[in-house]
Amino acid sequence: MRFSTSELAEATGGDVFGRPAEVDGVAIDSRLVEPGQLFVPLVAERDGHDFIGAAIAAGARVYLTSGPIEAATAILVEDTAAALTDLGAHARDRLSGAVVGVTGSVGKTSLKDLLAAVGATTWRTSASRGSFNNELGVPLTLANAPDDTELAVVEMGARGRGHVALLCDVARPTVGVVTVVAGAHLEQFGSLDEVAVAKSELVAALPAEGFAVLNADDHRVAAMAGVTPATVVTFGVAGGEVRAEDVVLDADLRARFALRSPWGDAEVHLGVAGAHQVVNALGAAAAALALGAEPEAVAAGLGDGRLSAMRMDLQTRTDGLRVLDDTYNANPTSMVAALGALAALDLGGNGRRGGARLHERARGRCRGGPPRRGHRGGRAGDRGGGRGRAPVRHRRRHARGRRRRRRPLGGRAGAGRGRRRAGEGEPVSSPGAAGDPAGRRLRPGGGRRRRPAPPPPGRRTR
Repeated sequence: MRFSTSELAEATGGDVFGRPAEVDGVAIDSRLVEPGQLFVPLVAERDGHDFIGAAIAAGARVYLTSGPIEAATAILVEDTAAALTDLGAHARDRLSGAVVGVTGSVGKTSLKDLLAAVGATTWRTSASRGSFNNELGVPLTLANAPDDTELAVVEMGARGRGHVALLCDVARPTVGVVTVVAGAHLEQFGSLDEVAVAKSELVAALPAEGFAVLNADDHRVAAMAGVTPATVVTFGVAGGEVRAEDVVLDADLRARFALRSPWGDAEVHLGVAGAHQVVNALGAAAAALALGAEPEAVAAGLGDGRLSAMRMDLQTRTDGLRVLDDTYNANPTSMVAALGALAALDLGGNGRRGGARLHERARGRCRGGPPRRGHRGGRAGDRGGGRGRAPVRHRRRHARGRRRRRRPLGGRAGAGRGRRRAGEGEPVSSPGAAGDPAGRRLRPGGGRRRRPAPPPPGRRTR
Protein backbone atom coordinates (compact mmCIF):
# COMPACT_ATOMS: atom_id res chain seq x y z
CA MET A 1 0.00 0.00 0.00
CA ARG A 2 1.36 3.42 -0.95
CA PHE A 3 1.48 6.28 1.55
CA SER A 4 2.68 9.87 1.29
CA THR A 5 4.63 11.40 4.14
CA SER A 6 1.76 13.78 4.87
CA GLU A 7 -0.64 10.83 5.06
CA LEU A 8 1.75 8.94 7.35
CA ALA A 9 2.08 11.96 9.63
CA GLU A 10 -1.67 12.40 9.85
CA ALA A 11 -2.25 8.70 10.55
CA THR A 12 0.41 8.49 13.26
CA GLY A 13 0.19 11.98 14.75
CA GLY A 14 3.81 12.64 13.86
CA ASP A 15 5.90 15.48 12.42
CA VAL A 16 7.73 15.21 9.10
CA PHE A 17 11.42 16.10 8.89
CA GLY A 18 12.89 16.21 5.42
CA ARG A 19 11.57 16.20 1.91
CA PRO A 20 8.06 14.94 1.10
CA ALA A 21 8.12 11.41 -0.28
CA GLU A 22 5.97 8.37 -0.95
CA VAL A 23 6.53 4.87 0.38
CA ASP A 24 5.25 1.52 -0.79
CA GLY A 25 4.91 -0.93 2.11
CA VAL A 26 6.23 -1.13 5.66
CA ALA A 27 9.04 -3.12 7.32
CA ILE A 28 10.13 -3.51 10.94
CA ASP A 29 13.25 -5.59 10.23
CA SER A 30 16.16 -3.72 8.65
CA ARG A 31 17.34 -6.93 6.95
CA LEU A 32 14.02 -7.32 5.16
CA VAL A 33 13.62 -3.73 3.97
CA GLU A 34 12.83 -3.37 0.29
CA PRO A 35 13.63 -0.20 -1.67
CA GLY A 36 10.96 2.45 -1.25
CA GLN A 37 9.49 1.14 2.00
CA LEU A 38 8.79 2.80 5.34
CA PHE A 39 10.97 1.49 8.18
CA VAL A 40 9.47 1.36 11.68
CA PRO A 41 12.10 0.82 14.42
CA LEU A 42 10.75 -0.87 17.53
CA VAL A 43 12.16 -1.11 21.02
CA ALA A 44 12.20 -4.32 23.06
CA GLU A 45 15.32 -6.20 24.16
CA ARG A 46 17.15 -4.36 21.39
CA ASP A 47 16.52 -0.86 20.09
CA GLY A 48 15.42 -0.75 16.47
CA HIS A 49 16.59 2.85 16.24
CA ASP A 50 20.13 1.47 16.12
CA PHE A 51 19.30 -0.04 12.72
CA ILE A 52 17.86 3.02 11.00
CA GLY A 53 21.12 3.50 9.11
CA ALA A 54 21.03 -0.09 7.87
CA ALA A 55 17.43 0.34 6.76
CA ILE A 56 18.26 3.50 4.83
CA ALA A 57 21.20 1.73 3.20
CA ALA A 58 18.83 -1.08 2.19
CA GLY A 59 16.57 1.42 0.45
CA ALA A 60 14.08 2.64 3.06
CA ARG A 61 12.73 5.94 1.80
CA VAL A 62 11.18 7.15 5.06
CA TYR A 63 11.41 6.02 8.68
CA LEU A 64 9.52 6.61 11.89
CA THR A 65 11.50 7.58 14.96
CA SER A 66 11.02 8.56 18.56
CA GLY A 67 14.68 9.48 18.83
CA PRO A 68 17.31 11.51 16.99
CA ILE A 69 16.68 12.54 13.40
CA GLU A 70 19.20 10.95 11.04
CA ALA A 71 19.61 11.21 7.29
CA ALA A 72 16.74 10.91 4.78
CA THR A 73 13.11 11.73 5.56
CA ALA A 74 11.87 11.00 9.07
CA ILE A 75 8.55 11.18 10.89
CA LEU A 76 8.93 11.92 14.57
CA VAL A 77 6.33 10.16 16.75
CA GLU A 78 5.84 9.66 20.46
CA ASP A 79 5.87 5.84 20.29
CA THR A 80 6.81 3.83 17.21
CA ALA A 81 4.85 0.73 18.23
CA ALA A 82 1.69 2.77 18.79
CA ALA A 83 2.31 4.56 15.50
CA LEU A 84 2.48 1.21 13.69
CA THR A 85 -0.90 0.28 15.20
CA ASP A 86 -2.37 3.59 14.07
CA LEU A 87 -0.97 3.10 10.58
CA GLY A 88 -2.53 -0.38 10.40
CA ALA A 89 -5.92 1.04 11.36
CA HIS A 90 -5.53 3.74 8.71
CA ALA A 91 -4.65 1.13 6.09
CA ARG A 92 -7.78 -0.80 7.08
CA ASP A 93 -9.83 2.32 6.37
CA ARG A 94 -8.58 2.20 2.80
CA LEU A 95 -9.65 -1.41 2.19
CA SER A 96 -13.08 -1.59 0.59
CA GLY A 97 -13.43 -5.37 0.35
CA ALA A 98 -13.96 -8.12 2.90
CA VAL A 99 -11.50 -8.62 5.75
CA VAL A 100 -11.39 -12.15 7.16
CA GLY A 101 -9.95 -12.73 10.63
CA VAL A 102 -8.70 -16.23 11.46
CA THR A 103 -8.00 -17.44 14.98
CA GLY A 104 -7.86 -20.67 16.98
CA SER A 105 -5.42 -22.67 19.08
CA VAL A 106 -4.07 -24.68 16.15
CA GLY A 107 -4.50 -24.60 12.40
CA LYS A 108 -4.99 -20.87 11.97
CA THR A 109 -1.89 -20.34 9.82
CA SER A 110 -2.73 -23.35 7.63
CA LEU A 111 -6.34 -22.23 7.25
CA LYS A 112 -5.17 -18.71 6.45
CA ASP A 113 -2.85 -20.07 3.76
CA LEU A 114 -5.62 -22.20 2.24
CA LEU A 115 -8.13 -19.34 2.34
CA ALA A 116 -5.63 -17.06 0.60
CA ALA A 117 -5.26 -19.65 -2.17
CA VAL A 118 -9.02 -20.09 -2.46
CA GLY A 119 -9.67 -16.35 -2.41
CA ALA A 120 -7.14 -15.74 -5.17
CA THR A 121 -9.33 -17.69 -7.60
CA THR A 122 -12.08 -15.06 -7.29
CA TRP A 123 -10.69 -11.85 -5.78
CA ARG A 124 -7.45 -9.88 -5.59
CA THR A 125 -6.32 -11.34 -2.28
CA SER A 126 -3.77 -10.38 0.34
CA ALA A 127 -2.91 -12.38 3.45
CA SER A 128 -0.73 -12.37 6.55
CA ARG A 129 2.84 -13.42 5.95
CA GLY A 130 3.82 -16.62 7.77
CA SER A 131 2.45 -16.28 11.29
CA PHE A 132 2.31 -12.49 11.52
CA ASN A 133 -0.59 -12.57 13.94
CA ASN A 134 -0.04 -10.24 16.89
CA GLU A 135 -0.07 -6.51 17.69
CA LEU A 136 2.80 -6.00 15.25
CA GLY A 137 1.93 -8.56 12.59
CA VAL A 138 -1.69 -7.49 12.10
CA PRO A 139 -0.98 -3.81 11.31
CA LEU A 140 1.93 -4.92 9.10
CA THR A 141 -0.43 -7.21 7.18
CA LEU A 142 -2.89 -4.39 6.60
CA ALA A 143 -0.28 -1.77 5.70
CA ASN A 144 1.37 -4.14 3.22
CA ALA A 145 -1.84 -5.09 1.43
CA PRO A 146 -1.82 -3.87 -2.18
CA ASP A 147 -4.01 -0.86 -2.93
CA ASP A 148 -6.36 -2.93 -5.11
CA THR A 149 -6.97 -5.67 -2.49
CA GLU A 150 -10.49 -7.10 -2.61
CA LEU A 151 -10.04 -9.73 0.10
CA ALA A 152 -7.67 -9.47 3.07
CA VAL A 153 -7.00 -12.51 5.25
CA VAL A 154 -5.62 -11.62 8.69
CA GLU A 155 -4.37 -14.18 11.20
CA MET A 156 -4.95 -13.31 14.87
CA GLY A 157 -3.17 -14.84 17.86
CA ALA A 158 -3.63 -14.29 21.58
CA ARG A 159 -1.77 -14.58 24.88
CA GLY A 160 -4.85 -13.97 27.00
CA ARG A 161 -8.21 -12.25 27.21
CA GLY A 162 -8.54 -9.01 25.33
CA HIS A 163 -5.74 -9.59 22.83
CA VAL A 164 -7.95 -10.69 19.92
CA ALA A 165 -10.37 -7.85 20.71
CA LEU A 166 -7.52 -5.34 20.38
CA LEU A 167 -6.52 -6.84 17.03
CA CYS A 168 -10.14 -6.59 15.90
CA ASP A 169 -10.12 -2.89 16.78
CA VAL A 170 -7.36 -2.49 14.20
CA ALA A 171 -8.48 -4.94 11.50
CA ARG A 172 -12.27 -4.63 11.91
CA PRO A 173 -12.98 -8.01 10.27
CA THR A 174 -16.22 -8.63 8.41
CA VAL A 175 -15.76 -12.42 8.53
CA GLY A 176 -14.33 -14.42 11.41
CA VAL A 177 -13.13 -18.04 11.27
CA VAL A 178 -12.36 -20.04 14.43
CA THR A 179 -10.48 -23.31 13.95
CA VAL A 180 -10.34 -25.15 17.27
CA VAL A 181 -9.88 -24.63 21.00
CA ALA A 182 -7.01 -26.81 22.22
CA GLY A 183 -4.21 -27.01 24.77
CA ALA A 184 -1.82 -24.42 23.33
CA HIS A 185 -0.32 -21.72 25.59
CA LEU A 186 -2.19 -23.09 28.60
CA GLU A 187 0.60 -21.72 30.79
CA GLN A 188 -0.81 -18.29 29.90
CA PHE A 189 -4.53 -19.01 29.65
CA GLY A 190 -4.91 -21.46 32.53
CA SER A 191 -7.75 -23.54 31.06
CA LEU A 192 -9.46 -24.46 27.80
CA ASP A 193 -12.49 -22.43 28.81
CA GLU A 194 -10.29 -19.33 29.08
CA VAL A 195 -8.88 -20.10 25.63
CA ALA A 196 -12.43 -20.27 24.29
CA VAL A 197 -13.33 -16.90 25.81
CA ALA A 198 -10.26 -15.28 24.23
CA LYS A 199 -10.90 -16.78 20.78
CA SER A 200 -14.59 -15.84 20.86
CA GLU A 201 -13.61 -12.16 20.86
CA LEU A 202 -13.19 -12.43 17.10
CA VAL A 203 -16.77 -13.39 16.33
CA ALA A 204 -18.12 -11.06 19.02
CA ALA A 205 -16.53 -8.14 17.13
CA LEU A 206 -18.14 -8.94 13.77
CA PRO A 207 -20.83 -6.71 12.25
CA ALA A 208 -24.39 -8.01 11.91
CA GLU A 209 -23.97 -8.24 8.14
CA GLY A 210 -20.83 -10.39 8.52
CA PHE A 211 -20.23 -14.12 8.82
CA ALA A 212 -18.99 -16.13 11.80
CA VAL A 213 -17.46 -19.36 10.43
CA LEU A 214 -17.31 -21.92 13.25
CA ASN A 215 -15.96 -25.47 13.57
CA ALA A 216 -18.96 -27.67 14.39
CA ASP A 217 -16.65 -30.52 15.45
CA ASP A 218 -15.42 -28.52 18.47
CA HIS A 219 -18.17 -27.88 21.02
CA ARG A 220 -16.42 -24.85 22.49
CA VAL A 221 -16.12 -23.26 19.06
CA ALA A 222 -19.69 -24.16 18.11
CA ALA A 223 -20.91 -22.48 21.31
CA MET A 224 -19.48 -19.16 20.07
CA ALA A 225 -22.61 -18.84 17.91
CA GLY A 226 -24.23 -17.41 21.02
CA VAL A 227 -21.89 -14.40 21.25
CA THR A 228 -21.87 -13.11 17.67
CA PRO A 229 -24.31 -10.79 15.92
CA ALA A 230 -23.16 -12.14 12.54
CA THR A 231 -24.66 -14.91 10.43
CA VAL A 232 -23.23 -18.26 11.55
CA VAL A 233 -21.81 -20.73 9.03
CA THR A 234 -20.57 -24.07 10.36
CA PHE A 235 -18.03 -26.51 8.98
CA GLY A 236 -16.61 -29.83 10.08
CA VAL A 237 -15.64 -33.36 9.20
CA ALA A 238 -18.20 -34.94 11.53
CA GLY A 239 -20.89 -32.33 10.90
CA GLY A 240 -21.61 -28.80 9.76
CA GLU A 241 -23.10 -27.01 6.80
CA VAL A 242 -19.83 -27.27 4.90
CA ARG A 243 -18.49 -30.79 5.30
CA ALA A 244 -16.33 -33.48 3.70
CA GLU A 245 -17.49 -36.94 2.63
CA ASP A 246 -15.55 -39.97 1.40
CA VAL A 247 -12.16 -38.73 2.62
CA VAL A 248 -9.17 -40.75 1.39
CA LEU A 249 -5.42 -40.01 1.41
CA ASP A 250 -3.09 -40.51 -1.52
CA ALA A 251 0.49 -41.80 -1.21
CA ASP A 252 1.68 -38.28 -0.32
CA LEU A 253 -0.91 -37.86 2.48
CA ARG A 254 -2.98 -35.42 0.42
CA ALA A 255 -6.70 -35.80 1.02
CA ARG A 256 -9.37 -36.34 -1.62
CA PHE A 257 -12.96 -35.75 -0.59
CA ALA A 258 -16.37 -34.64 -1.72
CA LEU A 259 -17.13 -31.09 -0.57
CA ARG A 260 -20.78 -30.66 0.41
CA SER A 261 -22.32 -27.26 1.13
CA PRO A 262 -25.56 -25.25 0.83
CA TRP A 263 -23.92 -23.40 -2.08
CA GLY A 264 -23.16 -26.56 -4.05
CA ASP A 265 -20.78 -29.50 -4.14
CA ALA A 266 -17.34 -30.14 -5.62
CA GLU A 267 -14.62 -32.79 -5.70
CA VAL A 268 -11.47 -31.67 -3.88
CA HIS A 269 -7.89 -32.95 -4.01
CA LEU A 270 -5.89 -31.00 -1.47
CA GLY A 271 -2.45 -29.75 -2.38
CA VAL A 272 -1.22 -30.05 1.24
CA ALA A 273 -0.41 -33.13 3.31
CA GLY A 274 -2.23 -34.48 6.35
CA ALA A 275 -5.70 -35.77 7.12
CA HIS A 276 -5.99 -33.06 9.77
CA GLN A 277 -5.79 -30.43 7.02
CA VAL A 278 -9.26 -31.44 5.82
CA VAL A 279 -10.95 -29.46 8.58
CA ASN A 280 -8.77 -26.42 7.78
CA ALA A 281 -9.75 -26.75 4.12
CA LEU A 282 -13.42 -26.86 5.12
CA GLY A 283 -13.06 -23.68 7.17
CA ALA A 284 -11.44 -21.91 4.24
CA ALA A 285 -14.13 -23.22 1.90
CA ALA A 286 -16.93 -22.11 4.22
CA ALA A 287 -15.60 -18.54 4.44
CA ALA A 288 -15.11 -18.26 0.68
CA LEU A 289 -18.50 -19.77 -0.15
CA ALA A 290 -20.25 -17.43 2.28
CA LEU A 291 -18.59 -14.48 0.50
CA GLY A 292 -19.80 -15.66 -2.90
CA ALA A 293 -17.09 -17.91 -4.38
CA GLU A 294 -18.22 -20.77 -6.61
CA PRO A 295 -17.68 -24.35 -5.34
CA GLU A 296 -15.53 -25.22 -8.38
CA ALA A 297 -13.29 -22.21 -7.73
CA VAL A 298 -13.00 -23.21 -4.09
CA ALA A 299 -11.94 -26.73 -5.07
CA ALA A 300 -9.35 -25.35 -7.49
CA GLY A 301 -7.89 -23.07 -4.83
CA LEU A 302 -7.67 -25.87 -2.29
CA GLY A 303 -5.81 -27.96 -4.85
CA ASP A 304 -3.33 -25.16 -5.51
CA GLY A 305 -2.90 -24.15 -1.87
CA ARG A 306 0.48 -24.36 -0.17
CA LEU A 307 1.34 -23.92 3.48
CA SER A 308 3.83 -21.59 5.11
CA ALA A 309 7.34 -22.93 5.72
CA MET A 310 7.95 -25.87 8.06
CA ARG A 311 4.33 -26.99 8.17
CA MET A 312 3.57 -30.51 6.92
CA ASP A 313 6.23 -30.23 4.23
CA LEU A 314 6.70 -33.75 2.80
CA GLN A 315 9.85 -34.26 0.75
CA THR A 316 11.58 -37.29 -0.76
CA ARG A 317 15.37 -37.43 -0.88
CA THR A 318 17.31 -38.87 -3.79
CA ASP A 319 17.95 -42.04 -1.76
CA GLY A 320 14.20 -42.53 -1.28
CA LEU A 321 14.09 -41.35 2.35
CA ARG A 322 10.89 -39.39 2.99
CA VAL A 323 11.07 -36.42 5.36
CA LEU A 324 8.00 -34.80 6.92
CA ASP A 325 8.90 -31.34 8.24
CA ASP A 326 6.38 -29.92 10.70
CA THR A 327 8.85 -28.13 12.94
CA TYR A 328 7.34 -24.65 13.19
CA ASN A 329 6.28 -23.84 16.74
CA ALA A 330 4.56 -27.15 17.48
CA ASN A 331 2.18 -27.69 20.40
CA PRO A 332 0.90 -31.02 21.77
CA THR A 333 -2.23 -31.02 19.57
CA SER A 334 -0.40 -30.31 16.32
CA MET A 335 2.36 -32.76 17.30
CA VAL A 336 -0.14 -35.60 17.68
CA ALA A 337 -1.60 -34.73 14.26
CA ALA A 338 1.85 -34.71 12.64
CA LEU A 339 2.81 -38.05 14.22
CA GLY A 340 -0.50 -39.49 13.06
CA ALA A 341 0.33 -38.36 9.53
CA LEU A 342 3.77 -39.94 9.80
CA ALA A 343 2.26 -43.22 10.92
CA ALA A 344 -0.06 -43.19 7.90
CA LEU A 345 2.76 -42.50 5.43
CA ASP A 346 3.47 -45.20 2.85
CA LEU A 347 7.18 -45.91 3.25
CA GLY A 348 7.42 -48.23 0.28
CA GLY A 349 7.87 -51.53 2.08
CA ASN A 350 11.27 -53.31 2.18
CA GLY A 351 11.21 -53.24 5.96
CA ARG A 352 11.33 -49.47 6.18
CA ARG A 353 10.04 -47.86 9.35
CA GLY A 354 9.09 -44.33 10.17
CA GLY A 355 10.68 -42.40 13.00
CA ALA A 356 10.26 -38.98 14.56
CA ARG A 357 12.90 -36.77 16.10
CA LEU A 358 11.52 -34.24 18.54
CA HIS A 359 13.56 -31.32 19.81
CA GLU A 360 12.86 -28.99 22.69
CA ARG A 361 11.99 -25.38 22.09
CA ALA A 362 13.99 -22.57 23.62
CA ARG A 363 10.83 -21.34 25.37
CA GLY A 364 8.39 -23.47 27.32
CA ARG A 365 10.52 -26.61 27.08
CA CYS A 366 10.29 -29.67 29.28
CA ARG A 367 13.50 -29.69 31.29
CA GLY A 368 14.25 -33.37 31.78
CA GLY A 369 12.20 -35.74 33.89
CA PRO A 370 8.63 -36.67 33.01
CA PRO A 371 6.69 -34.53 30.51
CA ARG A 372 4.83 -31.61 31.99
CA ARG A 373 1.07 -31.50 32.17
CA GLY A 374 -0.24 -31.02 28.64
CA HIS A 375 2.90 -32.57 27.09
CA ARG A 376 2.00 -36.25 26.72
CA GLY A 377 4.94 -38.58 26.28
CA GLY A 378 4.82 -41.96 24.62
CA ARG A 379 4.03 -43.14 21.15
CA ALA A 380 1.49 -40.74 19.75
CA GLY A 381 2.52 -41.82 16.28
CA ASP A 382 0.99 -45.23 16.89
CA ARG A 383 -2.43 -43.60 17.05
CA GLY A 384 -2.42 -43.16 13.28
CA GLY A 385 -3.22 -46.85 12.87
CA GLY A 386 -1.70 -46.72 9.42
CA ARG A 387 1.03 -48.69 7.72
CA GLY A 388 3.55 -48.71 10.53
CA ARG A 389 4.57 -47.36 13.86
CA ALA A 390 6.41 -44.11 14.33
CA PRO A 391 9.04 -44.51 17.05
CA VAL A 392 9.80 -41.23 18.75
CA ARG A 393 13.21 -40.04 19.89
CA HIS A 394 12.96 -37.05 22.20
CA ARG A 395 16.25 -35.16 22.39
CA ARG A 396 16.62 -33.11 25.55
CA ARG A 397 19.29 -31.46 27.56
CA HIS A 398 21.14 -33.49 30.17
CA ALA A 399 19.32 -33.43 33.50
CA ARG A 400 22.66 -32.88 35.22
CA GLY A 401 24.13 -29.44 35.58
CA ARG A 402 26.31 -29.25 32.46
CA ARG A 403 24.47 -28.87 29.17
CA ARG A 404 25.44 -30.56 25.96
CA ARG A 405 26.43 -28.24 23.13
CA ARG A 406 24.14 -28.84 20.18
CA ARG A 407 25.38 -28.96 16.63
CA PRO A 408 23.03 -27.09 14.26
CA LEU A 409 21.72 -29.16 11.38
CA GLY A 410 23.82 -28.64 8.29
CA GLY A 411 26.44 -26.46 9.93
CA ARG A 412 29.23 -26.22 12.42
CA ALA A 413 28.62 -25.94 16.13
CA GLY A 414 27.77 -22.39 17.11
CA ALA A 415 27.06 -21.27 13.56
CA GLY A 416 23.56 -20.19 14.43
CA ARG A 417 24.27 -18.84 17.88
CA GLY A 418 22.48 -15.62 18.66
CA ARG A 419 20.27 -15.80 15.58
CA ARG A 420 16.51 -15.87 15.60
CA ARG A 421 14.24 -16.75 12.74
CA ALA A 422 13.08 -13.70 10.84
CA GLY A 423 10.38 -13.53 8.24
CA GLU A 424 8.31 -16.02 10.21
CA GLY A 425 7.26 -13.58 12.85
CA GLU A 426 10.35 -12.65 14.84
CA PRO A 427 12.42 -9.83 13.37
CA VAL A 428 15.86 -9.25 14.80
CA SER A 429 17.14 -5.86 13.73
CA SER A 430 13.99 -4.20 14.92
CA PRO A 431 13.09 -6.44 17.82
CA GLY A 432 9.37 -7.11 17.79
CA ALA A 433 7.94 -10.57 17.37
CA ALA A 434 5.38 -9.88 14.68
CA GLY A 435 4.20 -13.44 14.51
CA ASP A 436 4.80 -14.99 17.91
CA PRO A 437 1.96 -14.22 20.32
CA ALA A 438 3.79 -16.04 23.10
CA GLY A 439 7.11 -14.33 22.43
CA ARG A 440 8.85 -11.26 23.71
CA ARG A 441 6.72 -8.22 24.25
CA LEU A 442 7.52 -4.60 23.73
CA ARG A 443 8.00 -2.77 26.97
CA PRO A 444 5.64 0.12 27.68
CA GLY A 445 6.46 3.10 25.54
CA GLY A 446 7.67 0.79 22.79
CA GLY A 447 8.98 3.70 20.78
CA ARG A 448 11.15 5.00 23.65
CA ARG A 449 10.71 8.72 23.49
CA ARG A 450 14.10 10.40 23.40
CA ARG A 451 15.06 14.04 23.32
CA PRO A 452 15.18 14.75 19.59
CA ALA A 453 18.17 16.43 18.05
CA PRO A 454 17.41 19.81 16.47
CA PRO A 455 16.48 19.45 12.81
CA PRO A 456 18.79 20.90 10.19
CA PRO A 457 17.68 24.38 9.13
CA GLY A 458 14.98 24.41 6.51
CA ARG A 459 14.45 20.67 6.65
CA ARG A 460 11.17 20.51 8.57
CA THR A 461 7.83 20.17 6.78
CA ARG A 462 4.43 19.55 8.19
